[in-house]
Amino acid sequence: MENLNRKYERASKRVKEYMSFYRHVKIFIVINGLLYLLKTGALNRLMPEGFPTEPYYFDWVISNILIWGIILVVHGLYTFRYKIPFLKHWEERQIQKYMEQEEEDSSKFK
Repeated sequence: MENLNRKYERASKRVKEYMSFYRHVKIFIVINGLLYLLKTGALNRLMPEGFPTEPYYFDWVISNILIWGIILVVHGLYTFRYKIPFLKHWEERQIQKYMEQEEEDSSKFK
């Protein structure tokens, strides 16, 4: 029963990680889409009087998209780490290494 509970908890944690990543993607698309539309001037007629609509006010938008995009890629790599073969094999090798190291350490003290 305890094993089933642990499996459920791990599965629940993975689902929450996926949900968090997809939420991050949605927010990225909405916010950066709006910022890009502001930069291109597509939303100028909808802006209130006195809102700065000159393109040079939004020179930072492309940098924001690139930096946030890199962060999103890192988040995706972390979220899908079990589905990327390179990362999975690396993780398995590290686990094996630490298990062997722990076994050596315990045999030294006997």
